[in-house]
Amino acid sequence: MVSKVYVIGMGMGNPQTLTVQAQSALAQCELIIGSYRIISSLVDSPARKVCLVAAADIERELRSCAERVAGGVMSGDTGFFSGATSLFSHLDDFDVQVIPGISSLSYLCAKLRTPWQDVHVVSAHGRMCNVVGAVQSHEKTFVLVGGATTAQGICQQLVERGLGETHVAVGERLSYENERIVRGTAEQLAQESFDSLSVMLVQNPRSVRRDMATPHLADNEFVRGHVPMTKEEVREGALCKLRLRPESVVWDVGAGTGSVSVEAARAAREGLVLAIEKDAEALSLLRANKERFALSNLRIVEGEAPLALAGLPQPDSVFVGGSSGRLHDILTCALQANPQVRICIACVTLETLCDALACARNLALKQVEVVQIGVTKSVETGSYHLMKAANPVYLISMGT
Repeated sequence: MVSKVYVIGMGMGNPQTLTVQAQSALAQCELIIGSYRIISSLVDSPARKVCLVAAADIERELRSCAERVAGGVMSGDTGFFSGATSLFSHLDDFDVQVIPGISSLSYLCAKLRTPWQDVHVVSAHGRMCNVVGAVQSHEKTFVLVGGATTAQGICQQLVERGLGETHVAVGERLSYENERIVRGTAEQLAQESFDSLSVMLVQNPRSVRRDMATPHLADNEFVRGHVPMTKEEVREGALCKLRLRPESVVWDVGAGTGSVSVEAARAAREGLVLAIEKDAEALSLLRANKERFALSNLRIVEGEAPLALAGLPQPDSVFVGGSSGRLHDILTCALQANPQVRICIACVTLETLCDALACARNLALKQVEVVQIGVTKSVETGSYHLMKAANPVYLISMGT
């Protein structure tokens, strides 16, 4: 069994990117373990070389070998989506020294002459990852791709989500003689082909952001018309009842001017909001407000519910601002799409309130709660201020 183990970050794979500390450690190693790509780059080392990747296999080799000093070599940096993470738990009783390397993130950003302290990092290499959600919610996103997720596939998804103008740089075979770094818009690079193992830096200057932790848009910030709009205080209550997460998929049925859709899209910045509306004037206002707040994760669905709901992505939350008398059918569609969906209905008449409660009872919905919101605001009358009450609104929330 070995007495000393170096866990070494090899940088991009080209030996020229090795740090001096890593070179010194490799010179001491009698045994070197790593992937075939990494091992094959160390032709000048006299150490015995073994191609292993799984942490358990590496541990077994270290415990059974005759060598005293060994090195486990990892591509990139030992702390950046590295196999070193899973290896550490197998080396508790070894004398281990970790030597970091140059990561693909720092290497690509250096090539692009851009800082990386403000970059959001995700990996789609062998794992599920909402890359589009990350891009739409961050100004700069670095992506490790591989396997079924390709750079051109991500660019195609960005185009489909309305992010075709974002600037993308794709790096292949970094540090080698045939290194290639391609730059362009997502729309341009969606037509290219890249190595399955690539890295990307995506810059989205119109990322979805919310500067405050709570909804805070004032009513006068929206493009307004003659279409009814869910007002600020009611809007905040509805969003609270919807219990949105950053990755939520939301249906806003009867979206009107889109005030709830806009705030929901700013909250679910890595998710998707579908604003369903049939009225022509409302659709025009919806488009104007989507553009005003630069919301790539807000999708406008033209049509009348429940027919317009067919085929939409499964919702986590559904807000119903207008139902045109089809509330039962709308709720049925939502529950068929996701039996665990969270629902909030806004009612301004007692008849709609009664209808909503009847639907909840008939559909055996759980955790039904009714909240009445009555807002009274000050208005100026000459040099005086009077309090003017708005009609009360009922929020009926239900579901998990």
